[in-house]
Amino acid sequence: MQADPTAELPQSQRDRLKHIELRLRFLGEVRRPDLMQRFGIQSAAASRDLALYKELAPENVDYESRGKRYLLGAGFSPLFAVPSAQVLGWLTEQLGDATAPSSEALLPCLMPSRLSYPRLDTLACITRAIHMGQVLSIDYHSVSSGESSREIVPFALLDTGLRWHVRAFDRKSQTFRDFVLTRISKPTPKLGDEAARHELPEQDVQWTRIVELDLVPHPDQPHPEVTHMDYDMPEGVLRLKLRAALAGYALRKWSVDCSPGHSLRGPEFRLWLKDHLALYGVETAVLAPGYPSSKAEAQ
Repeated sequence: MQADPTAELPQSQRDRLKHIELRLRFLGEVRRPDLMQRFGIQSAAASRDLALYKELAPENVDYESRGKRYLLGAGFSPLFAVPSAQVLGWLTEQLGDATAPSSEALLPCLMPSRLSYPRLDTLACITRAIHMGQVLSIDYHSVSSGESSREIVPFALLDTGLRWHVRAFDRKSQTFRDFVLTRISKPTPKLGDEAARHELPEQDVQWTRIVELDLVPHPDQPHPEVTHMDYDMPEGVLRLKLRAALAGYALRKWSVDCSPGHSLRGPEFRLWLKDHLALYGVETAVLAPGYPSSKAEAQ
């Protein structure tokens, strides 16, 4: 096993080097101000860290003098092993990017593990494309139609609670779609190919539309006051504003009965969507439990 070239460095400096690598690998670039803002260091210290990282891994980084930024090198090979969950937490919530593996939790905190994670190299290519506005060529494996080659313009990650998706314009179908990250292979940037105006996220109606949903305790469940406590509903209503592209996923994850007559039974249905017409025109409504247009189809 290859020795860790950063093992003898102070933990604080290792944290900064790890941050450099995370930004390179998953955003495609890093600048001195990124380190200065994240760690509260001066410009000279940030320059030393960047120079040290380049010395330790010369193939990982290229310097662009015009933009005064460091870019992902063609021969990139990570110095730090990072779990997928940590990367996704860093990307979505800007959680700490350096957690000492020997540190103990402050208190017990358990949660079910995910059944699958996207491959990091695939994830890295997609997040770089999102950050840098690139078009990607991919192979996609669909449950219904098998493998196909596509060109997509990705712009956002989407966590459904079960799987990670990327929201993108699909040039094959000429529509905005969600692609499951674990089903993407061979992502390749199409350098020099820029997104057209109709491929930009502001043209995605399901992404820009915000739906307002009123969730109430399920009328057929006993003790509604307990549901009020569980979901912080002092007025008996949980009012949510969600992107249409996310609404169906969220309602399924939370087991919200979306049938007009609250007809779903089972202890998991603690909440009921008071007005199912709020989902009219929402494409992901097919995933909402009990919604009239729901279809049993693989997503």
